[in-house]
Parts: sequence; structure tokens; C-alpha cells
Amino acid sequence: MKRPDKEQLVSELKEKIEGSKALYYTDFTGLNVKRMTELRRRFRKAGVQYVVIKNTLALRAVNESGLVGERLKGPTGLVMATDPVEAAKILTDFAKANEQRPAVKGGMFGGQSIDAAQVKRLAAMPSREQMLAELGAGLQSPLSAMLGVMNSLLTNFAGALEALKTQKEGA
Repeated sequence: MKRPDKEQLVSELKEKIEGSKALYYTDFTGLNVKRMTELRRRFRKAGVQYVVIKNTLALRAVNESGLVGERLKGPTGLVMATDPVEAAKILTDFAKANEQRPAVKGGMFGGQSIDAAQVKRLAAMPSREQMLAELGAGLQSPLSAMLGVMNSLLTNFAGALEALKTQKEGA
């Protein structure tokens, strides 16, 4: 590859990295074409970008995007995601089903370097939609209890007024 082509590739990769919230490094050794295609398909469906590139070019793009990249060794695939949890889940679920391949080397999240264990912890987190649903349920529970109490107070008050009315009519 000629130098201008490399520079263009690095600048395109830099833009993708800057547009993502998380960057994971993977070692795809041992995956055949069929499995690699399946992994790419899952990533594409979730809006995650997966790129296989030379380590020197990847490191240059990471450094130019303002992050401090770590030294990469061996075949490397870059996972760039706007939803870090979803990308980590796809990656770890696929690895569980395929003999721990691709292996996670580490990555970047929030401008900080993370290791493979932290990527697995991200994958164990509930999704954004699930967390919002749990928050809504947590907020709804006290409100519905308060509504029940207020409703019973109004019912008791109406009963007391009815009893007072019948008492006055009888007297």
C-alpha cells in the first residue's frame, strides 16, 4: 500500500474512532471466514463497526484521535461502538459460542485504557433500555402506593359524609 493510501486509511479510521464511545482490540486468530462473516453481521446489525487493519496504522489512528493507544501485537481487529455495552455483549457472547474467539486484548472507553476483564464487566451490565425500564418501575412503585393511600382517604371521607347525612336525616 502506498503512503497516500495509508494516510487516507488512517484519517478515515481516526474519524470513526472519534465518533465512537468505545474501542475494543480483538485477536481474531482461529476464526474461519464463515465465523468472521457471522461476527461482522452481528456487529453490523447492532450498528457497530469492525475493522481489521495493520497494528501500526491502527495505533497511529488511535494516537491521532487524541487517545493514548497501547502497543498492539499479532492480528488485530478494532471494534468501534457508540453503545459500549451492546458491543461488549456481542463480542463476549460470540466468543463464548466460538471457543473464546475472538479474544479481547483490551480497549479504550471514556478516554481510558481498559483490559479484557473490564470489557467482560461491561458485557454483564444491563442494556440501556433495561436500565430505563427498571428506573421507570422504581419511580412508579411509590407513586402508585401514594395514589392508593389518597384514594382510600377519599373513600373513607365519602363514607363518613354519607354516615353523617343518614344520621342527620334520622334525627
